[in-house]
Amino acid sequence: MSSATAPRTQQSIEEIEVGAYTVPTDAPEADGTLAWDSTTIVVVHAHAAGTAGLGFTYADLSTAKLIESKLGSIVRGRDAMAPQGAWAAMIREIRNLGRPGIASMAIAAVDLALWDLKARLLGLPLCTLIGTANDRVPIYGSGGFTSYSNQRLAEQLAGWVERGIPRVKMKVGSVPAADPERVRSARRAIGPNAQLFVDANGAYSREQALDLAERFRAECDVSWFEEPVSSDDLEGLRFLREHGPAGMPIAAGEYGYDAGYFQRMLDAGAVDVLQADVTRCGGITELLRVGALCRARSMPMSLHCGPAIHLHPGLALEQLVHLEYFHDHVRIEQLLFDGVVLPREGALFPDLDRPGNGLELKRSEAERYAV
Repeated sequence: MSSATAPRTQQSIEEIEVGAYTVPTDAPEADGTLAWDSTTIVVVHAHAAGTAGLGFTYADLSTAKLIESKLGSIVRGRDAMAPQGAWAAMIREIRNLGRPGIASMAIAAVDLALWDLKARLLGLPLCTLIGTANDRVPIYGSGGFTSYSNQRLAEQLAGWVERGIPRVKMKVGSVPAADPERVRSARRAIGPNAQLFVDANGAYSREQALDLAERFRAECDVSWFEEPVSSDDLEGLRFLREHGPAGMPIAAGEYGYDAGYFQRMLDAGAVDVLQADVTRCGGITELLRVGALCRARSMPMSLHCGPAIHLHPGLALEQLVHLEYFHDHVRIEQLLFDGVVLPREGALFPDLDRPGNGLELKRSEAERYAV
């Protein structure tokens, strides 16, 4: 191979560029424990040899400030072909800041950009660089906020099913007494064949969750119960697993920020399906380790939100069952990025003609939402 056509290796990371953008929701939104009217996305570009890799996380503006004040200088000058080395350096440097929360989300955004940069320098789709276990990532439509009227809830969930997405999720927990009728309304809207998931975001007590699990399963054939109690209540999650109705797996894990969190959840026997979020758990470098934990235990794995950024790493996960196609993030990603793929056959398929993760920031559009 001539030097003119050889892939570019041993390139130094020249700059870490970061921007934050706050996008209003299209209606007031709430789940069992929180309400919001906007979402902030922190976007990172890692530059080397005239090429830029892109990563992002959904987080507070302070996450962008941490990248600017600390992480950028840590990875600048490091080898763009070694994102794991940059990841380890960032982990060392945030020791006194604390690993969970903002620090891990900041590291995730940088790590995602570095993996993307490496793929683009090599002229490869990101999934090809990481390695693929699957050719597609199944999705489930997610939204169904507790702030919605039953009519809007029904229209949103039925819309996903009509688009060929055979599984949908709704929020519960704001008013537990109203949840059975809301779930019945959802089931009527989507018909008997689509799978119906519910997510309480930790709003219920153990006793409430058990009672409602039995009703949801018997009356509406609900086949997924996410965070029926707080994800910090590992004993409570295991209680629901052991005493809840058959055919309704218990899921949690979206608030995991490091591999140790997921190890403890698995050791406690707390879930039937482990969730993870690449934009929270430290990026692709750590997500692959979480995937290995699931593989070692034959544990199904589901990815949380951010469908555009999860697609390529999701293809590498042997235990993956699906990815959350979350209403807010779908809106934001289609608004701010070129290269976002649309669902077909109830799944996302990578565009293998585009290098890296295939995404490009629409800078002029994004600037309207800059913070």
